[in-house]
Amino acid sequence: MRKPPVHKSFLNAFRGIFFMLKTERNFQLEVFALLINIFLIFYLKLSNIDTILILIVSFGVLATEIFNTAIEKVCDIIQPEFDKRIGFIKDISAGAVTLIAILSVIVGVTVYWKYIFG
Repeated sequence: MRKPPVHKSFLNAFRGIFFMLKTERNFQLEVFALLINIFLIFYLKLSNIDTILILIVSFGVLATEIFNTAIEKVCDIIQPEFDKRIGFIKDISAGAVTLIAILSVIVGVTVYWKYIFG
């Protein structure tokens, strides 16, 4: 199979992101949180290191949510009916999102604390 041109690959990737924005409520909330963080980065004048930390965890949450959705969609194709094993796979995938979300809150509190209360 022939690989598509680079610009086509980027278009496909952005189509996937727009699909997520259009259809996934959690992804929409996480993008909203990213926008709040971007505002706070400029408003509080975060250092370069703090900005990078906030952006890494914010985009990490988004990427993990995309992987979670992809895993759920594949599971639904493989087994459209309820299956305890598929449910377990989906729970594990959701757990990954939960872990990175917890990390992002810890990083956010740690970073923003010194700008707000320091």
